[in-house]
Amino acid sequence: MGDNIISLTDLRYAAAVPRVPALAAPPSGLLADRLGRPLRDLRISVTDRCNFRCSYCMPKEVFDARYPFLPQSSLLSFEEISRLARLFAAHGVQKLRLTGGEPLLRRHIEVLIAQLATVRTPLALPLDITLTTNGSLLARKAQALRDAGLQRVTVSLDALDDTVFRRMNDVDFPVADVLQGIEAALRAGLAPVKVNMVVKRGVNDHEIVPLARHVRDRFGPAVVLRFIEYMDVGATNGWRMDEVLPSAQVLQRLGDAFPLERMEASVAGETAQRWRYADGGGEIGLISSVTQAFCGDCNRARLSTEGKLFLCLFAHGGHDLRALLRGGAHGVACSDEQIAAAIGLIWNERQDQYSALRSAAGAGAGAGAAESQAGRRIEMHYIGG
Repeated sequence: MGDNIISLTDLRYAAAVPRVPALAAPPSGLLADRLGRPLRDLRISVTDRCNFRCSYCMPKEVFDARYPFLPQSSLLSFEEISRLARLFAAHGVQKLRLTGGEPLLRRHIEVLIAQLATVRTPLALPLDITLTTNGSLLARKAQALRDAGLQRVTVSLDALDDTVFRRMNDVDFPVADVLQGIEAALRAGLAPVKVNMVVKRGVNDHEIVPLARHVRDRFGPAVVLRFIEYMDVGATNGWRMDEVLPSAQVLQRLGDAFPLERMEASVAGETAQRWRYADGGGEIGLISSVTQAFCGDCNRARLSTEGKLFLCLFAHGGHDLRALLRGGAHGVACSDEQIAAAIGLIWNERQDQYSALRSAAGAGAGAGAAESQAGRRIEMHYIGG
């Protein structure tokens, strides 16, 4: 499979069993890391499989028919995910995002959503439950997801032109079906729908304005289109800085086509810079993790499909929470109190800021400089975007 792919064995070895403090205070909801950043957002990968083969995430030449995806027995059960969600909520998490791979490939995902909908914060408030999908199965599942308790959905859509879209997903999937999925999500009440476009220079950057115009004219304020800089996640996508179109240039193209006004962030730690159409036709977002690092207020953690906790999208190793759930270091499952204490200790010691290190080192050498400190990064399909 090539020398640059991270084997599943390496992933498992990279995740140490967390230390459980002998004495631990109960969660206060006020957890902070070494840089003073709270824990507010937990992204949960429910499967490492996907039915697309987008080159920036799961290139077909690596993730082929021989690729050893995780067996069902390795995946966290819905009950295990819900148990961890309750413990993270006790520590201050307010938002859960289900990811993959493609999360709608996980059988009976609505059952998990229904379980998560019962989780409450220390103030007895429900969590914000969202899901990111490539949209291929959304038309048939949107209503069931909403009925189960899902509140919003984010759809990946990298081009409006069908030929470009089919080439980017690399499985010949038509763009019309994704657009139907967005419409189904809106009918089901999963609004506002967010649509994410990963922009690669020379590949789909000519689609920026056409996609913006289509989303604006067809959906109006009900859909928020966001443009994401092509990121150096994982080790298999062949990332190069010259394929990154900085968000500043994306904004310039959009501003030439539509009068835009800057908006304030809606919540602390928000990844996107927000802009709205001056005539009230909706809004767009720019996610600039390559050219404008937002590590300073990052409040997100990621739980992998098999229960490894990662503290950064660009992480090279994680913390094996599944071991605590199923047997711990000595074959004895831990109590909720012990697992919560372990999570608190992990976050207290966090100081991840990969994108800031990359930016400080300079765009050309930044990735290599940060990588030398962090080691080889985990693939996006394993911990979600």
